Amino acid sequence: MRTARQAARQRRQGRRLVLGTTLAAVTAAGVLAYVLMGSPPDRKTEAGQAAATPAATSQAGTTTTTETGTPSPSATPTPTGTPKAAEKTRAARPSAKATPRPPRTAPTTPSLAGRIRPNTNYNGVATAYEAADGNGACLFGPSPDLMIAAMNATDYETSRACGAHVLVRAANGKSITVRITNVCPLPCAPGQIDLSQQAFAKLADLKVGRIPITWKLLSPSTSDTISIRYKDGSSRYWCGIQAIGHRNPVARLEVRTSGGWRQLPRTEYNYFLSDGGSGCGGSIRVTDIYGEQLTINGIAIRPDVAQPTGVQFARH
Repeated sequence: MRTARQAARQRRQGRRLVLGTTLAAVTAAGVLAYVLMGSPPDRKTEAGQAAATPAATSQAGTTTTTETGTPSPSATPTPTGTPKAAEKTRAARPSAKATPRPPRTAPTTPSLAGRIRPNTNYNGVATAYEAADGNGACLFGPSPDLMIAAMNATDYETSRACGAHVLVRAANGKSITVRITNVCPLPCAPGQIDLSQQAFAKLADLKVGRIPITWKLLSPSTSDTISIRYKDGSSRYWCGIQAIGHRNPVARLEVRTSGGWRQLPRTEYNYFLSDGGSGCGGSIRVTDIYGEQLTINGIAIRPDVAQPTGVQFARH
């Protein structure tokens, strides 16, 4: 029979055997795991890893194409310096509105017009006077008709209004076109027009005496041409020159001298004077308030005779 000491020794040896076997198994498993981890993955493992990180792959692709400057069609950014067509259209509209075309009837040189300007309505009153044969401060002489008027002294402006055609409209809707041949002194106020009695009667009863009106400058249709007249007493040493029958108001009159064109000063009685005789009897250049210039030759110094020229200003 075994003794107690022998039985205890056998139990200790059995435990050592079990522990050694366990350690050997654990060691073998660790070696196997190490081998597996160190070996390269197959294609299935690669595909699985790629499918698991789409966000990272996409982000890297975007950064790469932006840096190389060859982005894919789906990733093409909109350049900040080149707006889209729709944005260009929106930008063009305000500039088009900021630069509208001027009206076709606008004067080319408004500074020549003086106080009475084209395309402008004026307010005032109309009164009436006895016009006799129609002659007045403009010294045109007798008028072929009496649809004429005297302009207040302010708007007469040292005879600049002489020969202007004006459309006068009353509050009742009636209207009349008159030609300015005279000046209405104070107390005529700015805007006031003193009509011939014949013209006033077209708008209201003469007994009314005074009516509110609006008026504006016209450039009428006409078959007449401009005439030039030298003032009585004119010679090659002194002369006064006048234009008659012009469609548009005359802004200036010049004569040709040895030194070129010379502008003559205008008088309140509607003649342009050359005190020293310079240019008298030579070429004449007449300019209207729209800037059109007409050069007239062959007008002899024949005092107080209206000499036709065959030319006329354009209609506006």
